[in-house]
Amino acid sequence: MSEIVVVGGGIIGLSIAWRLTEHGKDVTVLDGGDEGAWQVAAGMLAPGGESVFEAPALVRLMERSADLWPGFAAGLGVDVGYDDTGTLSLAMTADDVAEAARLWTKQQLPLLRPSELRELEPALSPRVRIGVHSPRERQVDPRRVVAALRERLGDRIVPKRVDALSDVDASTIVVAAGCGTAKLTGLPVRPVKGQVLRLRGEPGLLRHVLDATVDGRSVYVVPRHDGEIVVGATQEERTDRQVTAGGVYELLRAAIELVPGLAELELTETTVGHRPGTPDNAPLIGQLEPGVLVAAGHHRNGILLAPVTAELIAGLVLGEQGDPDFDPRRF
Repeated sequence: MSEIVVVGGGIIGLSIAWRLTEHGKDVTVLDGGDEGAWQVAAGMLAPGGESVFEAPALVRLMERSADLWPGFAAGLGVDVGYDDTGTLSLAMTADDVAEAARLWTKQQLPLLRPSELRELEPALSPRVRIGVHSPRERQVDPRRVVAALRERLGDRIVPKRVDALSDVDASTIVVAAGCGTAKLTGLPVRPVKGQVLRLRGEPGLLRHVLDATVDGRSVYVVPRHDGEIVVGATQEERTDRQVTAGGVYELLRAAIELVPGLAELELTETTVGHRPGTPDNAPLIGQLEPGVLVAAGHHRNGILLAPVTAELIAGLVLGEQGDPDFDPRRF
């Protein structure tokens, strides 16, 4: 067995393993084959959101990771769908505007009128009342990222399910098992269900990521260069994996209200994932006990936080100090 074993073959575990190999470490990834949240994630790299009011330490971490993403993507050496066109945040009704205005004021972004918004994104509904352009918000395709990481790590990835850390023989264990981290460590990581849709049309229908409030419902619409469009996502405190008619209806209804042309596209995929949440919805990144590190509980920010999580865990392995705000022992 290697000097370091990473338990978990999702985007967090793979990113950590890749970063450690770059430091010359002998690393094995044990991949239990569980479906991770990355498989259904849209890949929005958007630091901030409501966290700017509730969790300034988390915002700082997200901003730091966003700054790492260009180099992280380039280092993988293949196209992983990294796109820096930016995000249009939008509101449809007066109530939606009131809800969004607090965040937009905090972000100090200039408000754009409907005509200005449709100049940037002609496919938008004429019902869109107001919005902002967030040029710092980017996107990446998580499925491409994971494929690239797997290619980089090759036979360092070993298919194996871990039921107890006592079964792992290594001087350092990194637990990056998503929702499975709770079983292995006793830490309070819970699954938060999310339903996500994928549509398929001709490339170029949309130019930007859209993040909107539509009649009080939050929805995001993420276009890929190949014509795929990801629509998400519900947020449900449930553990089942059922795609529900209600979930699909609410997502499609909001997305089509925002971009009427989406109604003509093929619905190619309906999927369910479980975000690993914690009691404070902030990640667990640090040492749990001697020889055991944890990188889990990233909730909705696992894709965004992958580079900085890898950096922090690699730093701990190399003897650096961790970030006390995300110490897993806080619980």
